[in-house]
Amino acid sequence: MIVADSVTHIVQHLQHQALNAISVAKKRVISDKKYSEQRLDVLSALVLAENTLNGPSTKQRRLIISLALSVGTQMRTFKDEELLPLQVVMKKLALISELQERVRTQCDCCFLYWHRTVFPIYLDDVYENAVDAARLHYMFSALRDCVPAMMHSRHLESYEMLLESYDKEIMDVLNKHLLDKLCKEIEKDLRLSVHTHLKLDDRNPFKVGMKDLAHFFSLNPIRFFNRFIDIKAHVTHYLDKTFYNLTTVALHDWATYSEMRNLATQRYGLIMTEAHLPSQTLEQGLDVLEIMRNIHVFVSRYLYNLNNQIFVERISNNKHLNTINIRHIANSIRTHGTGIMNTTVNFTYQFLRKKFYIFSQFMYDEHIKSRLIKDIRFFREVKDQNDHKYPFERAEKFNRGIRKLGITPDGQSYLDQFRQLISQIGNAMGYVRMIRSGGLHCCSSAIRFVPDLEDIVNFEELVKEEALSEETQKAARQLDFVLSDLTRNSAEGTEYFKMLVDVFAPEFRSPKNMHLRNFYIIVPPLALNFIEHSISCKEKLNKKNKAGAAFTDDGFAMGVAYILKLLDQYQEFDSLHWFQSVREKYVKEIRAIAKQQNVQSSSQDEKLLQTMNLTHKRLDVCLQEFELLYFSLSSARIFFRADKTAAEESQEKKEREEESAKTSNGDLSNSSSADPVVK
Repeated sequence: MIVADSVTHIVQHLQHQALNAISVAKKRVISDKKYSEQRLDVLSALVLAENTLNGPSTKQRRLIISLALSVGTQMRTFKDEELLPLQVVMKKLALISELQERVRTQCDCCFLYWHRTVFPIYLDDVYENAVDAARLHYMFSALRDCVPAMMHSRHLESYEMLLESYDKEIMDVLNKHLLDKLCKEIEKDLRLSVHTHLKLDDRNPFKVGMKDLAHFFSLNPIRFFNRFIDIKAHVTHYLDKTFYNLTTVALHDWATYSEMRNLATQRYGLIMTEAHLPSQTLEQGLDVLEIMRNIHVFVSRYLYNLNNQIFVERISNNKHLNTINIRHIANSIRTHGTGIMNTTVNFTYQFLRKKFYIFSQFMYDEHIKSRLIKDIRFFREVKDQNDHKYPFERAEKFNRGIRKLGITPDGQSYLDQFRQLISQIGNAMGYVRMIRSGGLHCCSSAIRFVPDLEDIVNFEELVKEEALSEETQKAARQLDFVLSDLTRNSAEGTEYFKMLVDVFAPEFRSPKNMHLRNFYIIVPPLALNFIEHSISCKEKLNKKNKAGAAFTDDGFAMGVAYILKLLDQYQEFDSLHWFQSVREKYVKEIRAIAKQQNVQSSSQDEKLLQTMNLTHKRLDVCLQEFELLYFSLSSARIFFRADKTAAEESQEKKEREEESAKTSNGDLSNSSSADPVVK
């Protein structure tokens, strides 16, 4: 706009200069009194030039001025010093008037058609130096200049064929040398940024350099032929399509791709489309049927957490560990029906039978039995001196003694294997507990649509009152049956633990299995073995190679609580005061270390102080682990009614039966009586 405005002023100024020069010459001709036709022609030519200059500076007018001046300059009408400036002014006038045409001619890039090989090199350079991305608009404008010349082509049936071929060639080059490379680079950058924890390669910008590709996404769409090339939209579409397809292949990676979408928005300003995958819940987990059929594999591969009621996979080849919780079990029960619960408990019973056979063999082994009897005798002898506490050193000695009997190729002692056996038994019990919780969860979810559980109407009676069809009555009867079944299940919940205690307890407590009565004295060495194993597993969590790492294994506490209940040995175990003994031992050592630290802090021996700090830390960790085991064991004992011995339970059962008999007799007598107060 500024140029267009200025051109008119420049033309006007040049015309004024030319008119001044011509008017001087015209006066000179008029002042000469000699008349001749030639002089008259010169004067007429000057007047014509003057009149033509008074108007727009078109091509025709400039031609007339040029012709008129070629006549008007005869007969020395202009002096030499006047003619030269006039010619310069006329040249300037011609130049400024043709400015637009000259610029268009100079900027015509139709020659690029014959030098198309430059275009890929140019795109590679733009990609490497992303700062110049905005110049792409100019390059495509230049490529469009080839079109008018191509429209005059005669060697094809229609010039449109040539234009299509040209369009396809340019777009192919653009895709190959810019768009595809840009898409791949952006995807790679997002992947590496999301997976920085894997340390896949060196991304230090001071070493490998940095390329800011965001410049490409600030470009306006580029017009070329009958399309707009939107680089931002192209890359967004590519990422959306890639992330969606890869999520459908591996649904568990949905979170990773969501992170990458968010990062693309933050870093590059790309507005990504939400994939809405997975479209359904991933909460199904392992099916109850699968676990039931392979319960021996399940209890060895999964670790139980008592407080959260979840199972966590011990080790996996993937980067994720599977977990199983109450929702998974409830979903499976909803799929297969509540009947599967009893079948699962039956399978667990079969599994426990096999495990208890191995348990009995271990306890019957001469090496083990003799050591346990010796430990029981030792405890009876020294308990008065030790304040009725089982000595910590004795448990350590038992552990060392078992290790001397031999170890497996992977470095496990017989006590390690026995601990694993008890953990597996505990895991099986944890699974039974979860089955019961899952069943209650499933029943409560199903019955939540019933308004009042206390007052459920009988649909069959209502249908009969209305005298509806036989099919409707049958459907109503079925509905009543389902509702009563759900109400009963949600209210009661079968006591599976009690069943599994009652079924094994008589055998465990029989005189022929007296060797099992020594179990309570092996619990302290087992606890010590478990604590060492637990600390080792937790330390591996912070290491790069996480083989064998774990943060929970409450199956051991469940197993110990269950077996102590079967043997009715809670009182015997409590008489050892084992956990009090452990606590006293560690507190004593921690105080001794703290005292030494206070003494040594003045001597400035750094190495000794570091050693003491490490020892203090290790003792704290051991004490904390023992406390955790104590709490887990106390929690597990609640499931098996640890407050009652077998004799007390049988007495309570007898009393309950007598009461129920009395109540039924009382009801019969009261029903005949008319006295409302007595009734």
